[in-house]
Amino acid sequence: MSALAIAALVAGALMGVCWLVSLIKRDASIVDPLWPMVFVAIAWSVWLAGDGAGSGRDALMLAMVSAWGVRLGAHLTVRKWGEPEDFRYQAMRRRLRPFWLWSILVVFVLQGVLAVVVALPVQAVLGDPGPSPLRWLDWTGAAVWAVGFGFEAVSDEQLRRFKADPANRGQVMDRGLWRYSRHPNYFGDAVVWWGIHLVAAAAGMWWTIAGPLVMTFLLLRVSGVALLERSIGKRRPGYAEYAARTSAFIPLPPRRATR
Repeated sequence: MSALAIAALVAGALMGVCWLVSLIKRDASIVDPLWPMVFVAIAWSVWLAGDGAGSGRDALMLAMVSAWGVRLGAHLTVRKWGEPEDFRYQAMRRRLRPFWLWSILVVFVLQGVLAVVVALPVQAVLGDPGPSPLRWLDWTGAAVWAVGFGFEAVSDEQLRRFKADPANRGQVMDRGLWRYSRHPNYFGDAVVWWGIHLVAAAAGMWWTIAGPLVMTFLLLRVSGVALLERSIGKRRPGYAEYAARTSAFIPLPPRRATR
């Protein structure tokens, strides 16, 4: 069975179970903590379906995907625990009826397909049975991944601590990495997947660039920056001033206020 077929089966099975649970809980946003773990499941399933010999590049890829997916999945699970359905899914529930049926396509099938596409570098590396010694581009990819992982993990923790303080309720987070980017966690997420792609590119699999391109597009234009920017200004007083001085995505020095 091809790596792509394995990835599709794994993503489909996990999303199918998640959809059934979402019907019981009446909460489609449980898909968010699951999504990063789908990549971990894809990575290990493709690798285990191979000849089992493995290589340095296989070990590097498994480590990067597992560390990213487990950390993000755990973070989102803790953040989600005990909370109602996310406002994005509530809006979809009001707009699409019957939502239990629409959610199969617009939430679970869609996210499963996107996971398979984004994971193309993972499938390509772990599905390659040949020997694959590590090269300088592998280490470059690992370094890029580490930068992205650090940005994502640190900014998530900074935001968690900020929200945990009752004195900050309703305030804009503009400290730490959030002083330089309005969405440093999304920036880190994108950089992680560019690093993963470089590891695949080290094996000559440049065509897997579709994975990080799709992830970056999603984070910038679909479910990440663009979606939050449409509503966060209404929920956070002072956000317009923060946005005027702070880069939306790539961390940059704050702009000076203009009169």
